[in-house]
Amino acid sequence: MTDIPATMTAIAISEHGGPEVLKPEERPVPKPGPGQILIEVEAAGVNRPDVAQRLGRYPPPPGASDLPGLEVAGTVAAAGEGVTRWKQGDKVCALCHGGGYAEYVVVNAGHALPVPQGFSMVEAAGIPETFFTVWVNGFMTAGLKKDEWLLVHGGSSGIGTTAIMLAKAIGAKVITTAGSDEKCDFCRELGADVAVNYRAQDFVEEVKKATDGKGVNVIMDMVAGPYVQKNFECCARDARIVQIAVMQGSKMELDIRPISFKRIVWTGSALRPRTDAEKTAIAESLEKTVAPFWSAGKCKPVIDSTFPLREANKAHARMETSQHIGKIILTV
Repeated sequence: MTDIPATMTAIAISEHGGPEVLKPEERPVPKPGPGQILIEVEAAGVNRPDVAQRLGRYPPPPGASDLPGLEVAGTVAAAGEGVTRWKQGDKVCALCHGGGYAEYVVVNAGHALPVPQGFSMVEAAGIPETFFTVWVNGFMTAGLKKDEWLLVHGGSSGIGTTAIMLAKAIGAKVITTAGSDEKCDFCRELGADVAVNYRAQDFVEEVKKATDGKGVNVIMDMVAGPYVQKNFECCARDARIVQIAVMQGSKMELDIRPISFKRIVWTGSALRPRTDAEKTAIAESLEKTVAPFWSAGKCKPVIDSTFPLREANKAHARMETSQHIGKIILTV
């Protein structure tokens, strides 16, 4: 580790609050333990959980870095004891417990993937958090299949754009919601069969129209709140709903009879609290099933904008406008 500096620049949360609380500071460069690799970061993804952590609503799990940042791309700088797959100089993207907003980060070796051929580091940094989330929820858990209908809310987000591309790559049909005609047009260009401007249209009616009244087979929802009851109305028989966030509230009054009448499965998950073994299994499944789509250019992350690491506050401000389409990335 002779070429690795003793200290690095990192973006810390100085206190809970607005984007201005993200401050650059000097930190010791972490050292990889058994089964870990140290990555020299070239790009890091910005995600809604980072915003929630900054606001004090999503504390890091025990043992994780207090720095935000759940996904990075860069070069392996060192490998810990027992790591056989990765060596110094390998180009990787990886899921992090935290700490991605920094010049160096330590990650579990099993949570790293090779940078796909033809991908820039900025594009590769947009893979881990969103593709892990969409793949485990929409495909490993909900079991979306060819010719089934997927409804994904927030189609222009990092999660939404990824879900559209993956669903189309396996031959499913996609309905998505978004908050403007411009975003809906983009979703259709990306492959969505139907895009609904939820500010101007009733997505329940549009779902019934598109599916000849049958409803959708899988719903990926990050909104919750008033959407939950409407999701039940959108479901076909034996539909599966996966709750991946609750941006409009976790408490609501519900009529749950549709769950029984339609045999709906309503589940949910968060990625960060999963065990290392579970995340490794997701990575292995992605590499086996989705990597060919990356190589073929079918599922390239959509990049909205990039900001230098030291301007992480501006990246968060951009995310909070909800005007972005695709991923926001920090560059080192």
